[in-house]
Amino acid sequence: MLDTSLLTVGVRRKVSLGVLAASIALLSGCDSMRTLPPRPVAHAPPPAVQDTQVYVYPRNAQAANQVDRDRYECHTWAVKQSNFDPSAAHVAPHERVQVVAMPAQGSDVAAGAATGAVLGAIVSRPHDAGAGAIIGAIAGAAVGAASESSQQQQAASMQRARDERDQQAAADREQAASAYRRAISACLEGRGYTVK
Repeated sequence: MLDTSLLTVGVRRKVSLGVLAASIALLSGCDSMRTLPPRPVAHAPPPAVQDTQVYVYPRNAQAANQVDRDRYECHTWAVKQSNFDPSAAHVAPHERVQVVAMPAQGSDVAAGAATGAVLGAIVSRPHDAGAGAIIGAIAGAAVGAASESSQQQQAASMQRARDERDQQAAADREQAASAYRRAISACLEGRGYTVK
């Protein structure tokens, strides 16, 4: 006749080893997710750049120093009219790059699985600790994955908002540059030049 206490100890060891192996496999799978590259974020294409050159041809045989003076005076007037100075730096505060540190991808899943495994083992009955650890690890991994998904959605939303803001700023700058080109062209044409 077999001793049931020895059988029970053997079964417990096998279950414990199975739980340990399953936990290691689950956590190593989570750890491998950490090495994946971050998901690419689609960026809006930059706006089309218009020609910024304004070509000026004297119609009335103006001297070179007269052309230079007229260009300078028309430039000053066009800047006042358009609130745009093409010779100024165009890096606005919202266009500066800000780097934000984020946890490695998969770290929330691994932490959730480990925490869930420990809690599952603690709250289950002593002879069901292995099964409790597995159930806790699975539940914790699911919570961690949900947390990471939420973080990625928030980051993508913030990137879309930045892209929209940058597009609007670029459109505003282009509109101001266009107003400058119209103003300087009108000024120079009024002083006897052909502008293209």
